Amino acid sequence: MGTQSPFELEALSHEDSLSLLLKWAFNQGDEERYPNLLPIADEIVKKCKGVPLAVRTMGSLLYGKTRQRDWELIRDNHIWKLDQQETGILAALKLSDNHLPHHLKRCLAYLSLFPKDTLYDTDYIIQSWLANGFLPSPVQEDDVCCEDIGLQYFKDLRSKGFVQDVDDQVTFYKFKIHDLIHDLALSVSQEECLTIYQQTISASENVRHLAFAEHYPMRILQPFLKKLKGVRTLVSLTSWGQFKEVEKTFLSACISYFKYLRLIELENCTLKALPKSICTLKHLKCLNLSSCHNLRRVPKSIHKLQSLLTLRLFNLPRFQVSDNLRRLINLRFLEISGDDMQLREVRPGNWSSLRFLYFCKCTTLKCLFEGMENLTSLKDLIFACCYELESLSRSLKFLVKLEDICIISCPKINLLMEPQGIEDQNLHLGLKNFIIRDAPSLRDLPRLLLEASASHLEFIEIRGCPELEALPNWFQNLISLQRLEIIDCPKLSRLFDGVEHLTSLKQLKIQQCPTLNDKYRPQTGTDWSKISHVQEVHIEEQKIIKSRLMLENYGKGSSSLYCELRS
Repeated sequence: MGTQSPFELEALSHEDSLSLLLKWAFNQGDEERYPNLLPIADEIVKKCKGVPLAVRTMGSLLYGKTRQRDWELIRDNHIWKLDQQETGILAALKLSDNHLPHHLKRCLAYLSLFPKDTLYDTDYIIQSWLANGFLPSPVQEDDVCCEDIGLQYFKDLRSKGFVQDVDDQVTFYKFKIHDLIHDLALSVSQEECLTIYQQTISASENVRHLAFAEHYPMRILQPFLKKLKGVRTLVSLTSWGQFKEVEKTFLSACISYFKYLRLIELENCTLKALPKSICTLKHLKCLNLSSCHNLRRVPKSIHKLQSLLTLRLFNLPRFQVSDNLRRLINLRFLEISGDDMQLREVRPGNWSSLRFLYFCKCTTLKCLFEGMENLTSLKDLIFACCYELESLSRSLKFLVKLEDICIISCPKINLLMEPQGIEDQNLHLGLKNFIIRDAPSLRDLPRLLLEASASHLEFIEIRGCPELEALPNWFQNLISLQRLEIIDCPKLSRLFDGVEHLTSLKQLKIQQCPTLNDKYRPQTGTDWSKISHVQEVHIEEQKIIKSRLMLENYGKGSSSLYCELRS
């Protein structure tokens, strides 16, 4: 096999660089209002030397600044003279980092704890930020919750060009950071964040966040660990699909040395049991034991962890879901799995702060436990691969803060849930997203929950439901619906009556539904006129954009719009 010479990417032209900077520095057309800034923009672009990352970073830094003096300070900053690589990248990144507010610097620095090219998940990262005190503490009565503030921090980092490859998963985002951004974050976090590799020989006593990339015998680690008294975060790093050996003695030693641990992440470890001493960590806020396949249970005294906000028990095939979990009364984020569901009831006050509840591979779960109405703060409810699950509880109608329901690969589930009696007639719920996938027994949709959310519901996805024969006519009451996706529902013969009256509907996707494909095919289908008002229509492989508005709005950070199961 022959070899080829590497292809060298050329720098952007000056004209293209200027255009890119203005795109990120201004909303479309606004640059014309500030002609005095254009000569300065021209000089800043020259300093970036045609490197797209440098240009975009500078544009993000300048966004929202319209005073000439602010632009001049960026142009004339001494950091440009310190860039030894003569590419403009390092100076641009350092300038942008210097202008970050302190709370965003801490959040960005934390990401350097993980390897380059890591695919981050906003739900999990926000829980890590929360555990380490980077977000405001949860306040029970506060209208703005700390998770929403964390999401805004992520969006701020995104708008400033520090994250990339952002993928909108409907209820959360996945993203990466550029290798050079990772290097920058690492350089500014050396005192607090440390990842231990074989070549690591020393560490600052100020280290707060500690990650282990490889397995080490305790005789080597013990002298090293004794010096680090202020560690708050303990992470065991593993490559995807691989398992890492973690000795129980190692974990016991860390618990002994690090009294102020706030976060422990042991994902994909071979650990068979947790030391009982873990329940003495009164400051622990986040515990991740996902994919520790040998783990059967947590200690009986787990309820002593009263500061715990996040508990991840994802993908534990032989796990016993203890009744003691309900005594963790401050939980906000819970993922559970296993083949022994001993938790059957949640009583008033148990999980009143819980916002995220994810059932994954709970193989014996047939229905939700009693007392679901007590989860008064619940926002996200997700089921995946719960093979015995048959229905949802009508008590969900009491959860007025519930915004997202996602059901994936639950083969026995049907969702017949009709209003009953006067008490169901005036319900006002707040569901925004409803997703069901791979549900071969589904024949009915939950009218009680969806119709009561008519003024909030924006997105419905129905995929892989071979027995679903019709969409109910009450769908025409979903006046806020913006996106509807129907995929692989071969028996579905028509859309609901009144679809033409849903003026908020902007995107409609129909795939692998033979009859629907024919009826609603653009221009030629017999019922095309009923959906011709929709701005964007996908029928099989055809895509029709009815309005140029979406193209014109395509710009900063556009991404896909599809939810997928976390792995």
